[in-house]
Amino acid sequence: CRLIASHCVCALRPAVPTRAGVCLIMGDIEPLKPSNTGWLVADVVADTEAFGWSRIAVDPALLAMLADPQWQPLLVFPGEFVEASRVVSEVPPSPDVAVPGRRPLFILLDGTWSEARKMFRKSPYLDGLPVLTLNPGKASVYRLRRAAHGHHFCTAEVAAQCLELAGESHAAETLS
Repeated sequence: CRLIASHCVCALRPAVPTRAGVCLIMGDIEPLKPSNTGWLVADVVADTEAFGWSRIAVDPALLAMLADPQWQPLLVFPGEFVEASRVVSEVPPSPDVAVPGRRPLFILLDGTWSEARKMFRKSPYLDGLPVLTLNPGKASVYRLRRAAHGHHFCTAEVAAQCLELAGESHAAETLS
């Protein structure tokens, strides 16, 4: 849990089986921030992988995960920044995008809003993926860091919304 031993919460980690997986692409120093909620996602969703983002190089393990036939990758990002043909709003996505038997893999750009936009624009390996757009209809309740706008969510809140869309209600509630 990356906390000092006297405050360790590892014994409290919930074990919630899910069909869905999460792929965290983490901004520069995001993994080092004590307020990062991506690690909470990994605590709840066993099939979570985290990768550091770089503008000039991509981790071969990330590319392998995106190409793995067990997964149906869905890049989670606001639809207004993407051409309409890539946007989906439900899981499993529309039949023209979904492949039967594949598990949803939610790709979350873990960083500040400006970092996430940069990762989105400067990662050509993400260009062909369907983009899942969330419409939560509520404001963020995360208070450890202040978001620039009420409609900006922390990584754990986004993951919980994705899990809910995938029919993983227990995992979504546990993460929330």
